[in-house]
Amino acid sequence: MIVKAKAVKLGNNVDTDVILPGKYLALTDPAELRNHAMEGVSPGFASKFAEGAVIVAGENFGQGSSREHAAIALKAAGGRCVVAESFARIFYRNAINIGLPALECPGILAQVTDGDELSVDLERGLIRNLRTGATATTEPIPPDLLQVMNDGGIIEHLKKKRAHR
Repeated sequence: MIVKAKAVKLGNNVDTDVILPGKYLALTDPAELRNHAMEGVSPGFASKFAEGAVIVAGENFGQGSSREHAAIALKAAGGRCVVAESFARIFYRNAINIGLPALECPGILAQVTDGDELSVDLERGLIRNLRTGATATTEPIPPDLLQVMNDGGIIEHLKKKRAHR
């Protein structure tokens, strides 16, 4: 499974309140949540990524509250995957649970400029910057988690498994 999209470069310690401000937690429709993704730091974030985006971030991405809404908003806004130097553990699991690929790759910020075209091979753990030719490697997403993402998240994955019994 390979994701190709433009990079949206963020910094360190991007918390869930920045990803999706708390005042929108009453919303449940991903189409509504997408309109508020990264609202405080990048107004119109979702409208910029109709073709999709690879979100590239520094350390501790998704720290803060354990709201699943943050991962949902990023995915709905065109986030095709998130590559960060490190993740807050709850955000990482929320991303996987809703079908948003997440890869940890120390040093990735230094290799990417905002707007670079990236190719991310989720099965091999290979990240290529198509503008510069630079490559980075990381742990690939395990096959069982890739299946969860291919099925559209943990809920759809469990429904599919139940239907095959």
